[in-house]
Order: sequence, then structure tokens, then C-alpha cells
Amino acid sequence: MRIIIVGAGEVGYNIASRLSSENKHVIVIDKNPDAVRRLAEDLDVRTIVGSGSNPKILMDAGIKDTEILLAVTDSDEINLVACLMANLISPTTKKLARIRDADFDPYHDRFKKENPHIDTVINPEIEIVNTIQKLIQVPGAADVGDFVDGKVKYVGIRLEKQSPMVGTRLVDFASRFGPDRPLIAAIIRNNEVIVPRGTNNLEAGDLIYFICETVKLEATLNLFRLKTEPTRRVFIIGGGRIGERLAGQLEKDDIKTKIIESDIQRCRYLSEKMDKTVILHGDGSDQKLFLEENISRSDVMVTVTEDDETNILVSLMAKNLGVRNTITRIDRSNYFPLLSTIGIDKIVSPRLSAVSSILQEVRKGKVLSDISISGDRGEFIEAIALETSDITNSPLKKISFPKGAILVCIVREGQVIIPAGDSIVRPGDRMILFAVRHAVKKLEKLLTVKLDFF
Repeated sequence: MRIIIVGAGEVGYNIASRLSSENKHVIVIDKNPDAVRRLAEDLDVRTIVGSGSNPKILMDAGIKDTEILLAVTDSDEINLVACLMANLISPTTKKLARIRDADFDPYHDRFKKENPHIDTVINPEIEIVNTIQKLIQVPGAADVGDFVDGKVKYVGIRLEKQSPMVGTRLVDFASRFGPDRPLIAAIIRNNEVIVPRGTNNLEAGDLIYFICETVKLEATLNLFRLKTEPTRRVFIIGGGRIGERLAGQLEKDDIKTKIIESDIQRCRYLSEKMDKTVILHGDGSDQKLFLEENISRSDVMVTVTEDDETNILVSLMAKNLGVRNTITRIDRSNYFPLLSTIGIDKIVSPRLSAVSSILQEVRKGKVLSDISISGDRGEFIEAIALETSDITNSPLKKISFPKGAILVCIVREGQVIIPAGDSIVRPGDRMILFAVRHAVKKLEKLLTVKLDFF
């Protein structure tokens, strides 16, 4: 598969890294020679210095022979023009564009139906706001997401010493917790991703990911001695696009919300735009301001400034002042392995969200969603079982699953099935799988049809 990536920033770099490691032919275009040099030195990709919206540059990159164009620069306008030129030169090339400005939201459908005929518009900030809302609804979770149109959830929980799960072997879950036991999909221990087997024990400090039906979420959380609690007060540090979108959603849920923003002009804009949200001008890391605003009475603190270090500092300060539920925006992926050691578990990343959205469009097979966890060292993949793929019509014990991959559950006619060795995946079943990074390529082959009609 030949893929052109326009933009060598964090999103472009991470996508190029993932795809090149899977032996896909990747070409990256960027005007910044330093960013291009970094990719050329680190990754096995072809690089071009220039504008991805320039038709000559696209021609030099081989757009006519390219299956997918990913326009992921920090400029919405450049991404739109790159897709427009690609559509004029090579209409059969699939186009994905990262577009973040909310002013473009009403035009997303037209971008797909009319020029530049963008196949998928990606706005990671919308996904981040949705993720934050889910984390707010499940205070004890470090990560939350949906599959099967919201009927199935994945949840990441940090195991405390007093958890009844600690010391339990997975093979004993059925006898101990009964039919409503959680389906353990992944264990993160000492920054290592473990694909669980029956003989694995759960340990205090593990970050475990489980799958359950949404209607059974509360009962499953009770097994962990966790409860869902209503959220009444939320503090948002950072009044940028994400902070604005989040406050607007929280207003609809009648949650009392305050935003602290350092830019006075932005404060004035937000004051005019928001209906109920209180806008405070000040430094989000000012402890005196926190005390004046009784930050300890807040149910949730969300730090979404564009500076990772500020977000980390403010989250730690809020925890120290008594805020139990903090959600921290982090853009730089190299920070992820360090954060749990200092007590920051709930992380949202626009760039990682963009990577996940793009990967589900690039993956072969009928992939419905592709969600990265633990930085990008593991992936949940939701897919439809296809008629002639190797995963269907045989007992699972006879299927050669790649090492580092696991079928977590099967959803058939609305019923969630815990797979066993004798289970058979039928064509049309929805599958939720988990794989560590090195196993994704082999898993992708398992999901694709033998006849190449994709």
C-alpha cells in the first residue's frame, strides 16, 4: 500500500512510524526541512521538502499511484487545498484530512459530497471532548471508550491494593465473579503491555483494560468496588478550542463549569460565546487563584492548555489540593511512560486521537474502529468478520492467532459472547480484538479476505 502523508509534525510522524513499521510504502511531505530531516533519520520513509498543497510536489510524490492521502498539517487550509489538488490530479486516491476549526464543522458533509471529495474528515478535538465526557461519567476509570455503537464499553482501571481482583488468576474469574465477570483485554504493568492469558495474575498497581456491555457497566464497576457518581462541578484550565467545546457540552448537561484562561482577549470571546460557564482571567498554575475559587470542591479538573508541562503541573497541584478526578491533555507521546509514576493516569491526547482515527481508515479488512492505548503500544480493533477471511468458520483453537493478539469478544445479533477455544466466528459477526504493536500486521492479514476485492 502506497500512502502520502502531508505534514511531518507529531501526528504525521506518529502515523508514518506506525505505517512504515508495517512495511507500507510511505511518502511524507512538509515545508519544514528540520521536521523532514527528523523523519528521514528515524524512519524508513521517503521524504520531500515542499508544500503538500502544491500540485507539482504531489505529482513528484506519485499521487497518481497512491491509494491514500493523509493531510495532517496544523493548518486546516493547507489540508483542504492538498485534498482539492489530489482530487483534481488523482480522483481515485482516498483522502483523509485533519480539520480542527469549529467554523468548518457545518461543512464536513459537503467536503465529502462535493469538491474536494474528502473521504474522511478527522477532528481529533471532537473525539477528545467525547472522551473527556466519558471519563467524567466514570470517575474511577483511567480510560473509557465505546464499541458496537455504544453498546459495549472498554474501560481502563488502575488496581488498588484493596481491590478484590488483586491476586486473582484470570482462569478463576468465572468461578469467582460469575457470568457478569469483566473480559480482561490487556494489562499494563511497569509500562509493559501484556496480552492476558488464563494463567496471568492481576497485581496491585496494574492498569487493566476490560470489556463489558454498557448496560452492565455499573455492576462490573461494583466488582472493582468502584461507583459511578454524578458530576456537578468541573474546572477547565485552558480556554482554547478544546476547552470551549467541552464547556459547551457540559452546559448542555447542566454541570457547573468554570474556565481559567490567561489570554484576556480569549476570555472576552468566551464570555460572549458561553451561556452559563464562568470565565476567569488568570494563570492556570496560580495556587492562590485555586484557593480563592475553592478548587477542592470541584468534582473534576480538566487541564487542556497547549503546553504539556503546564497541564502536568496543574493536575498535580489540583490533586495536592484535594481534587480526586483530574484529566490531563498531553500531546508529546514520549511523556506517556512517565506519567503513571507521578500519579497521572487520565490522559487525553488530540494527536493520539488523530492517529487512531486515521488508522481505522488505513487498516485492511472491514475495520470499524481502531483505538490506541498506552501511548501507541497497543490497539483495540473493532471489525466485521468477512466471509472468506481466515478467522471465520473454524474453532478459535484451530486458528493461528499472532503472538501478542487476542480476540476479546464476539458480538452476534446484539449478544456479547465470551470466546472460548470451541467458539466459531461467523461471517457478519462483530469482533473486538486487542493486539500489541508488533502483532498488528499479522492480525490485519487474518482479518482480510483472500480475494483482494478491497
